[in-house]
Amino acid sequence: MNNRHILALSGGVGGAKLADGLLHALDDARLTVVVNTGDDFTHLGLHISPDVDTALYTLAGVANPETGWGRRDETWSFMDALARLGGETWFRLGDGDLATHVERTRRLASGETLSAITADFARRLGIRADIVPMSDQALRTRVHTDEGVFDFQDYFVRHQCRPVTRSIEFSLAPDAAPAPAVLTALADDALDAIVICPSNPYLSIAPLLAVPGLRARLQAAGVPIVAVSPLVGGTAVKGPTAKIMAELGVPVCADEIVRYYGNLLDGFVLDVRDAHLQARIALPVHVTDTLMRTPQDRVRVARETLAFASRLTSRR
Repeated sequence: MNNRHILALSGGVGGAKLADGLLHALDDARLTVVVNTGDDFTHLGLHISPDVDTALYTLAGVANPETGWGRRDETWSFMDALARLGGETWFRLGDGDLATHVERTRRLASGETLSAITADFARRLGIRADIVPMSDQALRTRVHTDEGVFDFQDYFVRHQCRPVTRSIEFSLAPDAAPAPAVLTALADDALDAIVICPSNPYLSIAPLLAVPGLRARLQAAGVPIVAVSPLVGGTAVKGPTAKIMAELGVPVCADEIVRYYGNLLDGFVLDVRDAHLQARIALPVHVTDTLMRTPQDRVRVARETLAFASRLTSRR
């Protein structure tokens, strides 16, 4: 039995793709995917966890291949009926996806934790990895823009990232702490490496690092921490990473991502289109094609990232 254990930090579609690649690259080894919940919100009376669901659907093989989020072969009877009644339709919930939100909301109301519910959903979907929300308490991302302050989904979906970003705030519940399963994974003697997936550093990974005590626990784990660049040729494959970097006044380049993560990292995976930036990065760098167009690409990037991490030692 392979006792190797890898922990990944993930946000939305890009993060879920690499997490899926890690799952298939690790064979019998254990994978824990710690997922951003800063995007969570209540909509139509339901608790929605967009990044958690993207991880669940992607690793279960049921994600919509065209969008990367939502479920494959989804139907939309509920949204069509809601629209006829004049309801809010700016955040679309497919019929199959709706079942996830209804059941999660029911179980949260009965006193179960988000991490326990997520673990059970993953088991029922046949996922071999442990998918863990970053916290069982609320930590919400709020985007300050030139048009006002928006909760993340208002900014991202309702306004489609159009307002100019001025700053990003994380609003924490007083008792916010890493989910117990996160701490258990970080304390595992078999933990071999931590991978920061190519999710938006400012909107997806920063909320994770804002959970009180989590950044320190990651550093104290004593294993190499490697980030995979979310930029390809100086732009983001999906999402507003490049837009937000420009609006925050930071250079839109991969070496800026390294500076943003600071002393958290032991190594960085750089896309081949940005290879000219390698000399500007004061860390070990692995250069490869990080685009994950196919399932085979996901496994390839995952294997290269794991092999790179295995050659590193923690600087702490």
